[in-house]
Amino acid sequence: YVGVAETKGEPILTQPVSVNVSGKKVLVVDEVADTGKSLQLIRDHLKAKGASEVRIATIYLKPWSIVKPDYYAKKTNRWVVFPWEVKETVRKIVQKCREQGEPVGPKIEKLVEAGLSRKLVERFLKETLEEEPC
Repeated sequence: YVGVAETKGEPILTQPVSVNVSGKKVLVVDEVADTGKSLQLIRDHLKAKGASEVRIATIYLKPWSIVKPDYYAKKTNRWVVFPWEVKETVRKIVQKCREQGEPVGPKIEKLVEAGLSRKLVERFLKETLEEEPC
């Protein structure tokens, strides 16, 4: 992802696997199978490095993913924000609103409506605005 609900066209492998996987069974774990392109890339890379078996586990599966994980907890077609991503998500929303000259309030409110803690979202919004004042 390059922004909130924004992806690059094609994933790029920036670091090849750093251990010998030849002849080994490998489990790849990720949060979301969204487009599935990054999972396909890593699966193909591991197989090319000699892995005897590659299985994939994710928390969420999007219905349009080109790769169906071997294991997943839930299907969803919604945007997912994990607890460890809240601050970065708020920061990117603020940045995008500034670039487009839009008010940040309605977009922040959508995060709260989606179930994120208002207190946490407002805290990160305050921190972001203090770090990068208008």
